[in-house]
Amino acid sequence: MEDKTDFETDITNLEFNGNSKAEVKPVEEVTIRFAGDSGDGMQLTGTQFSDALASYGLELGTLPDYPADIRAPAGSLYGVSGYTIHFSSHEVHTPGDQVDVLVAMNPAAMKVNLKDLKKNGIVITNIDAFDKKNLELAEYKENPLEDGSLEGYNIYEVPITKSTLEVLKDLNLPQKTALKCRNFFALGVVYWLYNKSPEFTLNWITDKFSKSPELIEANSRVLKAGYYYGDTTEMFTTRFSVKSASLPKGTYRNLNGNEAIALGLAAASAKSGLQLFLGSYPITPATEILQTLSKYKKYGVKTFQAEDEIAGICTAIGASFAGGLGATSTSGPGMALKTEAIGLAVMAELPLIIVNVQRGGPSTGLPTKTEQSDLFQALYGRNGECPVPVLAASSPTDCFELAVEAVRIAVKYMTPVIILSDGYIAQGMDPWKVVKLSDLPEMKAIFRTEKDGFFPYARNEFLSRPWVKPGTKGLEHRIGGLEKQTVTGNVSYEPDNHNLMTNLRAKKIKRIEFDIPELEVVGEKSGELIVLAWGSTGGAAATAVENLIAKGINVSYAVLKYMFPMPRNTHNVLKQFKKVLIPEVNLGQLSKLIRAEFLIDPIAFNKVKGLPFKSFEIERKVEEILKV
Repeated sequence: MEDKTDFETDITNLEFNGNSKAEVKPVEEVTIRFAGDSGDGMQLTGTQFSDALASYGLELGTLPDYPADIRAPAGSLYGVSGYTIHFSSHEVHTPGDQVDVLVAMNPAAMKVNLKDLKKNGIVITNIDAFDKKNLELAEYKENPLEDGSLEGYNIYEVPITKSTLEVLKDLNLPQKTALKCRNFFALGVVYWLYNKSPEFTLNWITDKFSKSPELIEANSRVLKAGYYYGDTTEMFTTRFSVKSASLPKGTYRNLNGNEAIALGLAAASAKSGLQLFLGSYPITPATEILQTLSKYKKYGVKTFQAEDEIAGICTAIGASFAGGLGATSTSGPGMALKTEAIGLAVMAELPLIIVNVQRGGPSTGLPTKTEQSDLFQALYGRNGECPVPVLAASSPTDCFELAVEAVRIAVKYMTPVIILSDGYIAQGMDPWKVVKLSDLPEMKAIFRTEKDGFFPYARNEFLSRPWVKPGTKGLEHRIGGLEKQTVTGNVSYEPDNHNLMTNLRAKKIKRIEFDIPELEVVGEKSGELIVLAWGSTGGAAATAVENLIAKGINVSYAVLKYMFPMPRNTHNVLKQFKKVLIPEVNLGQLSKLIRAEFLIDPIAFNKVKGLPFKSFEIERKVEEILKV
């Protein structure tokens, strides 16, 4: 059969049931990466495919990878953008270690990503982009498709650009507009390759471009053309099929970490009866929290894009003082600017949610890359003795639960709470089971209205002071950054009072350890080695330990989500093992903390490359330590 690149057959009414004689091979899991220039729409392509897979009931994990430059030269190595999707019929903890399929839209995308492709892996490449100019931009001396350097890989040279222009030639679109559709041709091929209908994306196109019929037609045609190309060309002899996962019954949404935090804050607002106010300043990779919450106006959510980071947190503190749920979102550089205001919230003892979506640092560092290096900043980055509870999300959907938990703690203990996420979690996606408000923990806010016996710094059984809305008759009081006299709240410079109040604030936060779950160990409860992970490293640790146990190696793991205060059984858990391995995307911050707190000498396993750990890295490290 001859390849039908002229698309003489009518593709507008194509049925997506597949007509080729290609073998359909069942597989348990697949990792695919779409990669191209930052203007090639790889993030959209990856999001569309992952959303479609989620709609089929597959477990998945994703990792978007953005170029650091706002607009690097087209075709250059610095301008490569990628989106990785790991999907499976069983539970997924990571976006995958190595890639099974690489869709490379140009030579630079191939060169940057080839190191992650498995031997005998598939490369679907846009042959039209492999011209002299693009090869030079990618720093290739010879065409890798011709010099034998790709031996050991299955290379499929697809005329993506030419085919896109061909199928759209009668629409008389500007060439620049037509070329923007190329990503959907590649997506159509992948839909066919993995035995999935493109109907999900066709419906999205119709909704997205509802006011531009010509763009609906163009993008739909190209997507169908890509699917049709896979179906009719003799290039592909095998298709692949991954069956749906056995997920608990329920309704699912595909959420990234930022969306999950936004949704969690909104849900906790509704559960607590408090109006949510987010005061924030846009910063990568946290901006999407502000953007998402701005869409929830009909639920009473108020968002304010402040002129700077300081104004963002100060308006949020004002909202909490006024009887609302104040929140602010940022990344490491913004946390540095919010430091004094966090101290103000601690001194005033007001509930406040502070979200830090960590990125590579210091200073502006690596805005689009991930890191876990703000743990010390969250714990200690303030003047004076200024204790703040710190929670760390370990996955995109975990962000929802921890956002809700942060609000519960903040309201119950009248304290700011810091949530640590990171760039990988923020942009990665997981299927999230939709919950009802009735499923959330109780966190009803109680405002003091009774005048008799009122003192602004009197304390209840949780050592929390009363919350009073300004203007409540007879309950006028002052708060601020100056030290308060115990009980009365008057400004005090008395040494013994300062000592008392400092210890009270610390004791209040320490008591939270009796109000949080104990640290859970997966695997044997004692033994030779436990992997202690936190944040986004948790998924890689889980996969690594599962693989090691399958090999018959006695190893356990635990994921720490409450960084301060830690679960009250943390020390007891760790001392049951001869060795404690702590992998972190920093230079060993949790390792230092564990050593200082518990006099345990853990093995630090660190890297700071702007990328999350891969499970095989942790797996090999454990084997090295245990000499197996």
